[in-house]
Amino acid sequence: MLRVSIILFYFCLLTFNLEKALPELPEVETIKNDLEKVILNKKITAVIIHRSSVVKEPSLKKFKSLLLDSKFRKIIRRGKLLAFEIITAQKEIYFLSVHLRMTGQLVYGSDDPKSRVSFKLSNGFYLCYNDQRTLGELRLVKDIQALNVVKNMGPEPLSKDFRVNDFIKYISMRKAKIKPLLLDQKFVAGIGNIYAAEALFISKIDPARNACDLNEQEAKLLFKNIKSILKKAIKCRGSSFSDYRDGHGNKGTFSNNFYVYGRKGQACLVCKDFIQRIKLGGRGTYFCPGCQK
Repeated sequence: MLRVSIILFYFCLLTFNLEKALPELPEVETIKNDLEKVILNKKITAVIIHRSSVVKEPSLKKFKSLLLDSKFRKIIRRGKLLAFEIITAQKEIYFLSVHLRMTGQLVYGSDDPKSRVSFKLSNGFYLCYNDQRTLGELRLVKDIQALNVVKNMGPEPLSKDFRVNDFIKYISMRKAKIKPLLLDQKFVAGIGNIYAAEALFISKIDPARNACDLNEQEAKLLFKNIKSILKKAIKCRGSSFSDYRDGHGNKGTFSNNFYVYGRKGQACLVCKDFIQRIKLGGRGTYFCPGCQK
């Protein structure tokens, strides 16, 4: 019985923490913007691997040899994924993809003895990949578009490819609950639990409603508010509520602006009803029963 209790305790703890899974699009975009200012055109003079399990491809030997003396040329964000375009010492183009998952961080500065992988740069500083739970992964590939995680992604919500008419048409055909649908990366890239909950709140839409039940006006408003909430979060440098840190190791401030996320039992800032938490699609979902219909 004791062993079962311990297993259940850790399962509940893991489930609780996974609910705070970060980073999402605004956090990854903030890291990208920070690192673009400090690492582009810098050469990697040393690759220090403290935890080999986070390097998924190629072999560790090839990973290190290709990156050594290579130079950062460009940083791309696709959904929640970062890809660093590099040119090797042999003048070949590769992409270092970094999926931060729940506790991953990319921090520029001094060497961190707790990092999983550290890249020493030609200016003497380091780019450190930290990951407390080692759930993230690093891959060095020739074609970033060939990665399954990228190949199957939907449009970027802040790009011209994310069109209101397509959005309305898609959700009108789906019987899925609207909240889990927004988390589907094949539908739209980069939205996670936090920003889906906040966008639905400001759109006054119950997260448990079927997507196809939204009328055109509601769908248009949700489309607009998805863009709005992501832009505001980027301006606030993301939401630090768990393990997320920006490219310099600092916290974001958008968590100070949450209406519903993480506020179970607290009074709604608009109608004073109490924020509730339910499970939808296996994820904790926060909403206000007074505001969201």
